[in-house]
Amino acid sequence: MSQPAFQRDDYTEFCEGVRRLTGIDLAQYKRPQMERRIRSFADRRGIAGLPEYLVALSADRDALEGFLDRMTINVSQLWRNPEQWDRLGTTILPELARTGTIRAWSAGSSYGAEAYTLAAICRRVAPGYKVEIRGTDIDARMVARAREGRFSADDARTAPRAELERAFDRDGDGWRARPELRMMVRFAAGDLLRDPVSPGAYDLVLCRNVVIYFTEPVRDDLHRRLATALRPGGYLMVGSSERVSSPQAFGLATSHPFIYRKS
Repeated sequence: MSQPAFQRDDYTEFCEGVRRLTGIDLAQYKRPQMERRIRSFADRRGIAGLPEYLVALSADRDALEGFLDRMTINVSQLWRNPEQWDRLGTTILPELARTGTIRAWSAGSSYGAEAYTLAAICRRVAPGYKVEIRGTDIDARMVARAREGRFSADDARTAPRAELERAFDRDGDGWRARPELRMMVRFAAGDLLRDPVSPGAYDLVLCRNVVIYFTEPVRDDLHRRLATALRPGGYLMVGSSERVSSPQAFGLATSHPFIYRKS
């Protein structure tokens, strides 16, 4: 009896097509959740299958932009998870400032809310110290937006009002980071999973709400890379719904909830 013909995996081929179009590798994400979201999104546009959806994205830049907005999960806000920022401002940043320079990396920086929040807190708790903050994101559109330093009223909904007004100016209905904050941050497009990592380059790495959709091997490899980027005594902060699996394997130890210190 002849063997059945090989059946194409339309999801895998769709991911490869998106990678060619955008450089974003959706295969690194947990398949069940990501595939469900993509098929649902295509269905709402009246497109029955993933091969047809890929053709539509290839032919229509606006459709591709809308797809990227949905799939790359660019959800952020100023002072997101305030308790984490309180901990940074009261304990960790004053400690790091004793070296004279704070070098930080916002890994997966989206449109810059995390990096500018960090800059605002550094300016308050470590005035006069040199602060260098690097933000990277795989989505070049978000990088361009981050460089502008503009945020909507909704982006600022959980921000402490006094801190917000100290570091940001009104910009229509929203806010814009003041020039002194924008001088502290630099943004660049970058792939967290593939770009070279400079060992010991940072005192602080923030990678929050980035890995929750990654497969476990991809997540663990990313945490290893982030730990490599820390200097001894540096800190890694993850999201409030995330954790580092087996931190000891990466030379990390729990310092505070959702914060790890490199030994």
